[in-house]
Amino acid sequence: MDPNLPPRRDPGVSAPGPRSFATPEPAMLCAGHAACPGCIDALSARHVLAVLGPDTVAVIPPSCMAIIAGPQPYSSLRIPVYQPTLEASAAAASGLRRALDAQGRRHTQVVVLAGDGGTYDIGFQCLSSAAERNEDFLYVCLDNEGYMNTGAQKSSSTPHFAQTGSTPAGKTSRKKNLLEIMAAHGVPYAASATVAHLADLRRKVARAQAMRGMRLLTLLIPCLDGWGLADDAGLTAARLAVETGAFPLVEVEGGRRWTVNAPKTRPLADYLALQQRYHHLDAAHIAALQAEVDEGWAHLARLAATSPAAEAAA
Repeated sequence: MDPNLPPRRDPGVSAPGPRSFATPEPAMLCAGHAACPGCIDALSARHVLAVLGPDTVAVIPPSCMAIIAGPQPYSSLRIPVYQPTLEASAAAASGLRRALDAQGRRHTQVVVLAGDGGTYDIGFQCLSSAAERNEDFLYVCLDNEGYMNTGAQKSSSTPHFAQTGSTPAGKTSRKKNLLEIMAAHGVPYAASATVAHLADLRRKVARAQAMRGMRLLTLLIPCLDGWGLADDAGLTAARLAVETGAFPLVEVEGGRRWTVNAPKTRPLADYLALQQRYHHLDAAHIAALQAEVDEGWAHLARLAATSPAAEAAA
């Protein structure tokens, strides 16, 4: 990445921060795609791509999003799409970025739309290497916490005790902390978001779009079938994940400046009760998960309180 290049700016954004959504952008995701009814994956991609706009190229590895986008040339997206192998998303995005730069198209956004299997697991080597090089693209992980496209098997993003196709008695290890890993790489921007908190999601996409270098957004995608949710419960599950602290909304700048964007206001049991994948848990397991969430929340609070931005304001 050339450090002398000016920051990228979306025509609708004068600077990173809140923006008005009064005028809807042209849809980048067409109707008639192959998502399940009520799918949060499609809804999230719709808003991410609407903010990024038509001057965007997408990299989509094998995943639910690849099924939703459809095979070329019959894609449901109104932007160019490249579908690499499952492990190669970040490498493909790096190559596309350099090819576009060589053509003088330095303001065209390259975005990866990958699942957690292709991010936390199979594609992690390429992702880590791209972060180390500070490649100039936006990586969006559509995190449904498992390999939902192939039978709801566990990934390293699957939470502790959750039932999956490969852990019928419940997963025995905790979810990998991707944001802290990316923060350790020192990337310019990493954040978590959900479409249930739409203004926060769109603000973060716009902020990432305006930057250069490696940027990562991880979006919680409640899977209706894989999690055992009703067809209309996806947004409710995403909202409860944030309110109970199971999926905190945070931003990390430069690997050092942590900001928590929403408070923890409800007990974790409210979130667990909505999902079939946790119905096997007894009170002791629920209490153990609550303790894990509380421990993680206290850790986030310490990171935010001791970040350079917080110290400067004190």
